[in-house]
Amino acid sequence: MSLGLKMVSKKGASMTPEKKAWGFIILLGFVSLLADVTYEGARSVQGQYLAVLGASGAAVGIIAGFGECVGYGFRLFSGYMSDKTGRQWFFTYLGYSMNLIAIPLLALTSSWPSAAVLLILERFGKAIRTPPRDAMLSYATDQTGRGTGFGIHEAMDRFGAVIGPLLISLVLLHAQGYHVVFALLSVPAALSLYVLTRARHFAPEPKEFAIPLLTPSVKGFSRKFWLTIIGLSFIGAGTVDFSLMGFHLQKSASFSMTTIPLLFAGAMAVNGLSALCVGRMYDLLGLPTLIAALGLGVLATPLVFLGDTLMAFIGSFFWGLSLATQNSIGKSLIADLVPVDKRGSAYGMFYIAFGISWFIGSALMGLLYDVSLGSMIAFSVIAQLIALPILAKVRSS
Repeated sequence: MSLGLKMVSKKGASMTPEKKAWGFIILLGFVSLLADVTYEGARSVQGQYLAVLGASGAAVGIIAGFGECVGYGFRLFSGYMSDKTGRQWFFTYLGYSMNLIAIPLLALTSSWPSAAVLLILERFGKAIRTPPRDAMLSYATDQTGRGTGFGIHEAMDRFGAVIGPLLISLVLLHAQGYHVVFALLSVPAALSLYVLTRARHFAPEPKEFAIPLLTPSVKGFSRKFWLTIIGLSFIGAGTVDFSLMGFHLQKSASFSMTTIPLLFAGAMAVNGLSALCVGRMYDLLGLPTLIAALGLGVLATPLVFLGDTLMAFIGSFFWGLSLATQNSIGKSLIADLVPVDKRGSAYGMFYIAFGISWFIGSALMGLLYDVSLGSMIAFSVIAQLIALPILAKVRSS
C-alpha cells in the first residue's frame, strides 16, 4: 500500500484539480475506513460488553448519549479553531490519535465505569478530528460534486464499519470474552494514522480545491442553515443508538452474542451502499432526497424493538439508511449553504446541536426503555416526524 500511495503522490502535481480532488477523497476515505474498523468494531459489542460488566439499560443509554454529546459538542471548538488558525491537519491528526489510545485500552478494563471513560474519550477524539476533516473534504467536493464526493467518503467509512463487526464476530467465535477483541483493534487504528500521513503528503493544502460561492459572504449564518440544524437535531434526538439496540436484542434473546455484531455489520453495509445512492440522488434531485430517506428511517425503531427476528433485520436496514442520509446529504447541504471560510465553524455548530440532541434523546430513550418500551418507541418516532416539515421549509424558504 505504501508504494501505491507514493506513486499517486508523485503524479499529483500533473493531475487536473478534479482528479487530484478524487485522489484526496479516496485517501481520506481509507483513513475513515480503518478508523471505523476500530471504533465500529468496538461499538458493535459496546452495549453487550457494558451489560456483561453490570451496566443497566439506563446506564447504557446515558453512556451512549453522553459519548455522542461529547463527540458532537466539542466539534464547535475544533471547527472554530481550525478555521481561525488554518491548522486543519493538526486537529485531524490529534483526533485520530485518540482512536489508537482509547479502544485498545478497553482490553484492560474490568468495570463498566472505566470502560465508559474510554468510550467517551474515543468520542472526544472524533469531536476534534471531524469538523476540520469535513471542511477539507468539502473543498474537494467542490471539484467532484457535493453529494457524490461525500457519498463516496461515507461509503468507504461504512465499509470499515462492516469489516469491524465481522472481524469482531470472527474473533469471538475463537476467543473467550471481549478483551482480545479490543487489543486487536490497535492494528487498524495505527494503519489509519499511516494513511492520514500519506493523504497530507498528497494534498498539503486542500483549500486549493475550493471554489468560492457565487453569493457574497455575510456575517453569521442564513435562515436556511438554522432550519437545517433544527431539523437534523430532531432526527438525532429520535435515532436510537446501536448500543441500546444491541442491549435489547441480547436481553430479549433475539440474537446471540456472536450474531449481534453481524446485524450491525449488515446495517453498516446498507449505510455504505445507501450513501452512494442518496449522495448521487442529492446532486440530481436536491433536498427531497433527504426528506424521503429520513422518512423511511422513522420505521427503524418500531421494527427493531417490536418485531421478530426478521423485522429486526428490516429495521436495521432502515436504521442504516437513516444514518447514511444524515452523514452524506446532511453534510452536503451544510456545505452548500455556507461560504468556504466558514465551513469548519458551520460543521462545528451543526455537530454541537446534533450531539446535544442525540444525548438528550439517547438518555431519555434509555430511561424509557427500563420503564415502558412503547413510550420509548413513541418518542423516537415523534421526534423524527417533527423534523420532516422543518426540513421541507428549507426548500421553500
